[in-house]
Amino acid sequence: MPTYNEAANLPRMAEAVLQLPLDGLHLKIVDDSSPDGTGRIADELAEKYNADRADGEHRMSVLHRTAKDGLGRAYIAGMGAALDEGAAYVVQMDADGSHPVEVVPRLVGTALATGVGLVIGSRYVEGGALDEDWGRHRVLLSRFANQYARTVLGTKIRDITAGFNLWSADTLRDIGLTTVDSAGYSFQVELKYKAVRAGHGAVEIPIRFEERAEGVSKMSLATQLESALVPLRLRLRDRRR
Repeated sequence: MPTYNEAANLPRMAEAVLQLPLDGLHLKIVDDSSPDGTGRIADELAEKYNADRADGEHRMSVLHRTAKDGLGRAYIAGMGAALDEGAAYVVQMDADGSHPVEVVPRLVGTALATGVGLVIGSRYVEGGALDEDWGRHRVLLSRFANQYARTVLGTKIRDITAGFNLWSADTLRDIGLTTVDSAGYSFQVELKYKAVRAGHGAVEIPIRFEERAEGVSKMSLATQLESALVPLRLRLRDRRR
């Protein structure tokens, strides 16, 4: 769970995640030196939840990064650390409350039942939905971005820009996290595309995507431009090969 200025959301999100009925669950926060004190709050929460365990198991940890250099870089750092620590599956989700925590067990159950390397919490399969508070402009932009990336890359994944995903450790290793170029939100597209290209199956399950609980979106014009260029770059690179 990457964070940047999510002090108002993190305590509630950490509690919701760590209450899930999943054996071996570990919450890793990746904070990019948030000026609002998110990193300090994350450390305090980790100390609290780890102390609550009579068996001494660490259920929460914090990875502090000194620079804010993009969502993709934060995810790569967190995923890499999770693999080094022996994670069998890695779930990526936002800290702002937009992804439904209660769906995490379904992501895990789907992976175990189907054997696929990628399970996507999808807004755009049957049963998926967007919060009614999303404006028409945001809805149209999101749908266009998905259709554009799907068309350029020739993939059947309906919600290729989704940020609520479960990955098997084998899938992440086969992708090679160090080969991922995208620093921003387009990381979501690049990682899914590389997973499918590496031969891993993907399943989408419907979710309702909520408006963030507190704070403001980190989406900027620069990240939108990167998201438009990445699918073209990936496709051109594959054609040259």
